[in-house]
Amino acid sequence: MAPSKKKHASSQPCVIPGGFTVLPLRFNADSVAQHSVYVKEHKVRAEKSSGRPMDRTLFALNIPPYCSEDVVKELFSQFGSVQSVELRDHPGSSQESGPKLSRFFKPAEKQGFKVCYIVFQNSSSVAAAKSHPHDAPLLVCTEQRPVRTGTQKWIQQYTDSIIPPGKLQEKVNSFMEGYDKRKEEEAKRQKEEAEQQQEDEEGWVKVTRGPKGAKGRPHSEVANKKTLEKEMRKKKRKELMNFYTWQHRNTQKEHIAELRKKFEEDKQRISLLRAQRKFKPY
Repeated sequence: MAPSKKKHASSQPCVIPGGFTVLPLRFNADSVAQHSVYVKEHKVRAEKSSGRPMDRTLFALNIPPYCSEDVVKELFSQFGSVQSVELRDHPGSSQESGPKLSRFFKPAEKQGFKVCYIVFQNSSSVAAAKSHPHDAPLLVCTEQRPVRTGTQKWIQQYTDSIIPPGKLQEKVNSFMEGYDKRKEEEAKRQKEEAEQQQEDEEGWVKVTRGPKGAKGRPHSEVANKKTLEKEMRKKKRKELMNFYTWQHRNTQKEHIAELRKKFEEDKQRISLLRAQRKFKPY
């Protein structure tokens, strides 16, 4: 007897609006509750050169809190060899600013559903995950891959939170060595830029040829800093010059007013002298 159309339809992948494929998920074989994970091929043009290749990266939503990166890697390994797994609280770029911190110095992770970027070795694995039938749920916890929950998980988390002093000191020393190395490289780079952008007494900048194949940069941090300092000095000189100009104009006004006052007094004095020199025979 041929299978019914309803059963045949249920064995096909379930695709929802947005291009996401629904992957059913169960905690173990005895579990009745079923969880849904939504996956689609990751296609972002800005990340062509990053660690998420467009043709081999699967983007997954609604990853349960009890699924770690190792669990997700084992879970999706049935579709093909997994190169890397990245769990995040929110979707975003893979480029992180600053050095990569050890787990000892990272803040506590938020407990909740997460998003995941799964990078496969082959592009065919992405197609296999997207074509997975809807009536075949994936099992998180198996005999070969046990997943701890409840009290066992809390005990494991507490045990992992206790850091041996020797291991912690080793991580701190490694981080400080990397920090000192980055600071030395930054100081060396600034010194080289300062030498290249050094001005002589007349304000000329000596332009030198850089290494072969290096792209020329029209501006550097040192040059921008010097230009800003020069503009500030010019602004201060202008303000000082304007202040003296105002003071000079004010002095001139006072001098002119004084001359006018003296002129009026001299006119009155001359008029008085002329009146006194009049000839009076009688």
